[in-house]
Amino acid sequence: MADKDGLQIAKDYQVDVPFAQQGDFHVKGAKNLDWGMKKHLTNIFNPETGKTVMFAFDHGYFMGSTKGLERLDLSIPPLAPYVDVWMATRGALRTCVPAGLKCGVALRVSSGSSMLNDDLSHEVVAVDIEDAIRMNADCMAVQTFIGGDGQLSSLDNLSKVVNAGFRYSIPTLGVVAVGRDMERTDRFFKLATRILAELGVQIVKTYYCDNFEEVVAACPVPIVVAGGKKLPEEEALTLAYNVIKGGAAGVDMGRNIFQAENPVAMAQSVYKVVHEGMSDKDAFELYKELKSK
Repeated sequence: MADKDGLQIAKDYQVDVPFAQQGDFHVKGAKNLDWGMKKHLTNIFNPETGKTVMFAFDHGYFMGSTKGLERLDLSIPPLAPYVDVWMATRGALRTCVPAGLKCGVALRVSSGSSMLNDDLSHEVVAVDIEDAIRMNADCMAVQTFIGGDGQLSSLDNLSKVVNAGFRYSIPTLGVVAVGRDMERTDRFFKLATRILAELGVQIVKTYYCDNFEEVVAACPVPIVVAGGKKLPEEEALTLAYNVIKGGAAGVDMGRNIFQAENPVAMAQSVYKVVHEGMSDKDAFELYKELKSK
């Protein structure tokens, strides 16, 4: 293996220099992919903006029923006009989401322990490639635990999904997990996002942090930022604004939409920030206006 001694800490990320291998395709790092991969990525990232609004409601795979997702069949479909991609389990999609809704699909394919278990870092690949194809998934989402007890097994899961994805031209979304004992710093996220990209994922989902522009610059595939814990609506819109300004290719809002006082109004406001460059302040004013109607 490579000798760690003598390696120098990277410092010059040239954050103001555009990605050099962009070509004429709108998704970072995808210039040399085949047509099928590019088609799926176009279903995820809007060709006009290069951005995406993902909506995660896969929480039930380890949390069961949670506030705002008690009735998926009622709460999910109204959000479709303001969402580019559903991030969900196959069970939720098949039972509760009409197939006619024109949203991409980020299919959760890893699974593990429930919230009753303190350690969520040991997951398995729970959905095979054949079912991802049947679901017409645009990407397969795999949880990864860099620095956690389950690091080896989760990277093994990721590699298997990436290999299968390349065989059938389905992108892989690597999801950076942050456990109790993991640091939420740019040093950690530079490490984690780069590892996932170098293992072959086409998209990385991670969290916002200080020096986020350097995290983006160091990662050769698009980064989508998770909304994380429930924030007040104004703060969540500021988060969305900051991550797009920092170079992210989109947001994946879950609780900050489905647990908002008015989820549809919140989804509309997030969409405006991501795809139309609306400021966080204007987006919050829009949210209040829509909420009152």
